[in-house]
Amino acid sequence: MEKEEKKRNILESIWKSLASVKLAIFILMILALSSIIGTIVEQQAEPARNISLLAKFFGDSFAPTVYNIFVKLGFMDMYRSWWFVSFLVLFSINLVVCSIERLPKTWKIIKKPLKPMAQSGIKSLPVKKEIKLQANLSDVKDVFHTALKESRYNVFEAAEEGSIQLYTQRGGFARLGAYIVHISILLIFIGAIVGVRYGFKAHVNIPEGGTTSVAYDNNRKSIPLGFSVKCNWYDTTYYPDIDTPQEFSSELVVYDQGKEVMKKVIEVNSPLTYKGITFYQSSYGKIPDAVGHFVLDVSSPSGQEKTLWLRHGESFVIPGTEVKGRIVDFSTALTRDRHSNQLITYSDSMVNPAVAIEFEEPGREKYTGWILKRYPETGNLMNGNKVIFKDYWGVEYTGLQVAKDPGVGIVYLGCLIMAVGLYISFFISHKKIWVYITQEGSKGKGPISVTVGGSTTKNRITFEQEIDKIIAKTSQAMEGRSKK
Repeated sequence: MEKEEKKRNILESIWKSLASVKLAIFILMILALSSIIGTIVEQQAEPARNISLLAKFFGDSFAPTVYNIFVKLGFMDMYRSWWFVSFLVLFSINLVVCSIERLPKTWKIIKKPLKPMAQSGIKSLPVKKEIKLQANLSDVKDVFHTALKESRYNVFEAAEEGSIQLYTQRGGFARLGAYIVHISILLIFIGAIVGVRYGFKAHVNIPEGGTTSVAYDNNRKSIPLGFSVKCNWYDTTYYPDIDTPQEFSSELVVYDQGKEVMKKVIEVNSPLTYKGITFYQSSYGKIPDAVGHFVLDVSSPSGQEKTLWLRHGESFVIPGTEVKGRIVDFSTALTRDRHSNQLITYSDSMVNPAVAIEFEEPGREKYTGWILKRYPETGNLMNGNKVIFKDYWGVEYTGLQVAKDPGVGIVYLGCLIMAVGLYISFFISHKKIWVYITQEGSKGKGPISVTVGGSTTKNRITFEQEIDKIIAKTSQAMEGRSKK
């Protein structure tokens, strides 16, 4: 018996500890402080980046030591660390225990039927109003009953000799708002834990025309996708007359079991999602020493046109003419030097690509012209012929952020439920109203005395205004009856 009692006492002690509000506050403080560290320190980043960041706070000599300490504490991948997830689980248990501990009492209050109250008790309520009317008892009862019904109250009635009492309540379920918020928090935590446990964040660079079936985390560990992704092309759009990118996009094709199942042009705010894995456009670049195809749109005044894919040194003929062209040079970023007036390449990046084409026409000497991709008018030739430089395909790659978060749907559901719970908690209250109607004087000849009292769990000012409106409606109704 003593052992059973000790065991019972231990369990009760653990239960009380888990139901403690102090425990909830302590866990919230730990989560908040660790989240601040997780915001300052870049998660899952290369060591050099975080060491340089820590050097600003601790100095160059001490920064590597601090970094190693942070790694052992799990701060470099904090949201996946065992201790952070453990605190989330402990906070979830605390919420569940608190709810189990308090919900039965709350439910009793909600389900407890409202009963009549003595006039003295009504006068002691937080909200109370008293009026006198020259009418009979039945008429006053009818107009108050109607006014309460119009305010969406389900009215009950109790009669005594010389008096009638109306009583009603509304919004009892508002007391459950806090528990709905608790459920939403649990769902958000569950979604976060599912995302951490079964999801990933990675990246991959795919050359134009290239295909991959894996992505890579920050430790260069490959993560199988379960399908293949091909980059058909990559393109950067620049603001006019400057080298600042306005938009960059890629056309991705998804192959599953060798079959094309999806194709989409993705942009920064328009990702591609397949089987729960999302590909975000995040970066781009030029492949070192890559040799690609020059994509040219050529057309003649007669309307004949053709798209050509050519290598460096290859020739072509504008359809319907005798004009020949041959690719002789290329620049990633062509401009004219202000001092020497010579054409120069000012960047290794494809910020202003241009192709040099040597043209040959009957009756004219050969000449070479530079055609710029960003300035199509540079391809307008004599006699109405046109050569548009569309792309130098196969020399750039698209940089993609790859993410899988199977818990995101649970998190969204939790957020939706939280919005409902917060609305109920802040804007809906449990309101109770008693109306005590009694005949003053004897033989039913005196005025009618009405005492209106009520209580509310929140928004007392609004509740008082509601009672004032009910009384005003009643007074107007009685005036209308007296004029008839």
